[in-house]
This record gives sequence, C-alpha cells and structure tokens, in this order.
Amino acid sequence: MYGYFAGWRDDGTLARLHDVLRDQVRAVAGRNPEPTAAVIDSQSVRAADTVPTATRGWDNAKKVNGRKRHIAVDMTGLLLAVVITAASVQDRDAARPLLQNLHRACRRVRLVWADAGYTGKLAAWAAALTMTVQIVAKRDPRAFQVLRRRWVVERTFAWISKHRRTVRDYEHLTASHEAMILWAMIALMTRRLAQANDLTCLGPRLGLDRFQRVADLQVRCSRSVKLRTKAGS
Repeated sequence: MYGYFAGWRDDGTLARLHDVLRDQVRAVAGRNPEPTAAVIDSQSVRAADTVPTATRGWDNAKKVNGRKRHIAVDMTGLLLAVVITAASVQDRDAARPLLQNLHRACRRVRLVWADAGYTGKLAAWAAALTMTVQIVAKRDPRAFQVLRRRWVVERTFAWISKHRRTVRDYEHLTASHEAMILWAMIALMTRRLAQANDLTCLGPRLGLDRFQRVADLQVRCSRSVKLRTKAGS
C-alpha cells in the first residue's frame, strides 16, 4: 500500500487527480474551473516522534513544536497550493514558495488576500508574478472578528483537520504530509461530486430547479444525520 502512496506522491499522479477533481467541483458549482483570486494562511501542527528534528521547529506564537502548513485556497475553500515547513518559519518567508507554486498551478490568479502576518516586502515581490497581495487586517486587534475573505481559508483548515492523519504531523517527509492534505481534500471533493450526481438524477424526476435540488438534498442529509444520531443513542 505504501508503495502506491509513495509512487503517486512522487510522480505527480496525486496532484493531477486533485486538480482534475477541483476543476470539476468548481464547474458543478457554476464557477470557472480556473480561479482568479486566492486566500493564503498558515497553520502550525504538532509533530509526532516520527518527524525528524531537521524539518520541525518551535512556533513561539502558537506554542507548538512541529511543522507548519501554508496553503492557498480559492473563494470556495478548495486547495490551490500547499507548502510544508518547520513551525519556526515565518509566514512571510514561506509565502514566497507558496505563491510560486500557486502561480505555476493557477496562472490566472491575480488577487491574493492575506492576514497581517504577511505585511512587508511580500507585496512588492508578488508583483513580479503579476499578483496583488491585499492585507485583511483586524479593526480591533484585541477582539475576535470574522474577517471578510479570511474565514474561507480557516474553514479549509477545519476540513483538513477532520482527518486522523492530518490532525498531527506523523510523516517523516514533508512531501508525505503534503500528500495527506491532498488526500483529505480529494475525499471532500469526491463527496461533493457524488452529491451533485444525486441531484442531477433527482432533479428532472421531481421537476425541481438547481437551487431547489440543493436545498432538498441538504434537508435530507440533515435529517439522515439526526436519525443516525438518535439510533446510536
């Protein structure tokens, strides 16, 4: 099993599979398969004993000893690019390889939203990639606020963290942790496409338009979850 995992990770099969599914999910949602804007952020995660000292570090702000995953997502929260570093690496430093990966993967992205941790020379550097970095800062640094655009990437981190293998970093190689993140997003996107296929089959039979079919499926899924919860209790 590990042989297949490592082979798909190293020869690019996993990344191509992820990108094809992302384009399909965006198309089903009525969006252009190629995004033009992105949101970037980072998340520090604790590392297991299997993570070597050379690729781990201490994030003093989050009090985490491990690695940091830097991601770029589209406006629906789908992954566009990812970079794994030691937790001690500053966001603005890791943003350069992240934006380079984003530029190679999504040539049409021109606008990138980020938090205050990316202030400095990054905006001028990104201009060489024909990207504009726009900082979304808090109005009150001491208060909790749901920031416009910023919540999208935070939700993606929550999606990724639901998977057991990505709650912590267990991987000896940073490339393996990146692959686990891709697998987490692949699982999410295949579920979405399966739901969309159910809607396509259900809609014409019931005479419902697209939005009514989506609402109907959400209600049925919610009821199903409640019934399973009651049955389990």
